[in-house]
Amino acid sequence: MGFPKNLFNSHPKEDGDFFLGMQRILGFKPKNLDLFKKAFLHRSANKRDGDGNPMNYERLEFLGDAMLGTIISHYLYKEVPQGDEGYLTKMRSKIVSREHLNELGKDLGLIDFVESRIPKTHFGDNIHGNVFEALIGAIYLDRGYVYCEKFINSSVIEPYVDIEQLEGKVISYKSLVIEWCQKQKKPFNFDVYEDTGNDLLKHFAVKLSIGENVVAKARATSKKKAEERASKRAYFALQNKIDRP
Repeated sequence: MGFPKNLFNSHPKEDGDFFLGMQRILGFKPKNLDLFKKAFLHRSANKRDGDGNPMNYERLEFLGDAMLGTIISHYLYKEVPQGDEGYLTKMRSKIVSREHLNELGKDLGLIDFVESRIPKTHFGDNIHGNVFEALIGAIYLDRGYVYCEKFINSSVIEPYVDIEQLEGKVISYKSLVIEWCQKQKKPFNFDVYEDTGNDLLKHFAVKLSIGENVVAKARATSKKKAEERASKRAYFALQNKIDRP
């Protein structure tokens, strides 16, 4: 069942521009345009459907995440017959990592279509990956599995997935650094604190200490990002020691 035609109060020209933009990105014509508009509707727009339910891209993002994981899993299952469950899971995690999805969303210019009351310059990087997943959810509902698989093949797998290269890609520098510290029996500590400064968004700063020394510092809009950023800097500072057999 489609959304009412006046749900988004769009003008015909705006509909036409959006339709052409979607057709360019998708490689095919969308049937239910309102479904795709919902994939770019930020919760700050504060819109509701006829039954009073909140409308934004988050439910489509949930569905798109599941579809992306399924299709990538199927691809890896076919392409790497020798890979065991652990290997396949690890490779899938690399392909659908938040960092990678954000890059995909940026490359497609998806943020240009986002409807929000918040200035786009105030969004964090994750908005790019979020709407990319929501777009996949919309494709699935609009056209079904086959079209969803075709889009993921053309926009994710063919241009970006190289099995040999992915095998050497680090998923989490934090995990790598912690594993090394534990093997070397070196104490480590992530000292995280709020550091808003003059930024509009809340920031967190982190000092990563190994033994008695602070080996890296970083700032980011979340504790997790700050820790990962500091860990990456620590990894490259200690790379000769960490990579040593």
